[in-house]
Amino acid sequence: MAHPLTEVDDADLCEDGRRALIRDVLERIGDKWSVVVICQLGDTTRRFNELRRMSEPITQRMLSATLQGLERDGLVTRTVHDTKPLRVDYALTPRGFSLLEVVRTLAGWAEDNAVGILDSRTAFDAR
Repeated sequence: MAHPLTEVDDADLCEDGRRALIRDVLERIGDKWSVVVICQLGDTTRRFNELRRMSEPITQRMLSATLQGLERDGLVTRTVHDTKPLRVDYALTPRGFSLLEVVRTLAGWAEDNAVGILDSRTAFDAR
């Protein structure tokens, strides 16, 4: 089944503002820290500091902004537990899980091709 966005021409996309929305969504999920966080949340819920340790060298501020953006887009949930000390857990939503396979495939491609890309860069820079 075709996706509704593939059934309209470019002029319709531009007029409706959907092109900008698509770029915005791709910018969010293409952000390097978003990809890392989505992968880290793939298995289970995690606490903020756990995510920060697993995602080094991300800063606290960048992780907070990344999680907030992913939550805003409906990819991650934030659950606050009324305990002492306060506990906050993050987990993927169903939409986040639907993105996880794509992100893992992309990360796998990057891993498989990293050495070749480095070789290509070295050859290009030597010209």
